[in-house]
Amino acid sequence: MDRGSASSIVYLVGAGPGDPELLTCKARRLIETADVVVYDRLVSDEILDLIPPGVARFNVGKRSGFHPVPQDQINALLAALAAADAPQGRIVVRLKGGDPFLFGRGSEEAAHLAAAGIACEIVPGVTSASGCAAALGLPLTHRGMAEGVRLVTGHCREDAELDFDWQGLADADTTLVVYMGLANIGRIAQRLMLHGLAAATPAVAVCNGTTPRQRHVRATLGTIAAVAGRAEFDGPVLFIIGRTAALAAPGAEVTEGKSADTGYPERTAIAAAE
Repeated sequence: MDRGSASSIVYLVGAGPGDPELLTCKARRLIETADVVVYDRLVSDEILDLIPPGVARFNVGKRSGFHPVPQDQINALLAALAAADAPQGRIVVRLKGGDPFLFGRGSEEAAHLAAAGIACEIVPGVTSASGCAAALGLPLTHRGMAEGVRLVTGHCREDAELDFDWQGLADADTTLVVYMGLANIGRIAQRLMLHGLAAATPAVAVCNGTTPRQRHVRATLGTIAAVAGRAEFDGPVLFIIGRTAALAAPGAEVTEGKSADTGYPERTAIAAAE
């Protein structure tokens, strides 16, 4: 942005899955030149460390069952920060984990800003599905193993049911990635098995993917809820379910001596599927 302009702008910036080296060049430049940064809980400390000293920061992070700053207040905050008097305009960076338009409510914030007549630009980020899969060494698609990939959120309100096309999701020829699914993975696995996906289907759960705190466990669809529950993850968890999950490197279920009852298959050579 030209700092000589009198107009402020809000950038909805994807911070990626956690590793600062996976930020786009544009995302990093904006973080380092921002006048104010509004960030979520999913943005890693390593990325927050890139914000220059003295830049105003607003933590509006949420977690399951705890929303100290409701979404409508976040929308209003972004608009107010951009509307505040600034002779040369103000760069407001809204940092969101992963990609802002993928389960990040970025579209709601963009719509609110548009309605308020405030300039807004979307800066895409590496989504957790591709970032975590790469960190585990497994492909989301592969010839002969997975012809496609589906992304869903496992989070819903406590009083709501998970409303999916279960028959479509229970497709053995695609990889299923479940974001924010730890609380509901048991129900999700049961529904998938009821609709025909084999209990022996490989599954992986990864927490804090791409960061130094990354931990993951391997299991099967039939055992993933129990195995992930025992892992005592301390952050958001992503689940990858499907044949290609068999290619993940050993995780905490092995290093913690818990491999006996996971049902996880031996690591499969990709060439065997071709």
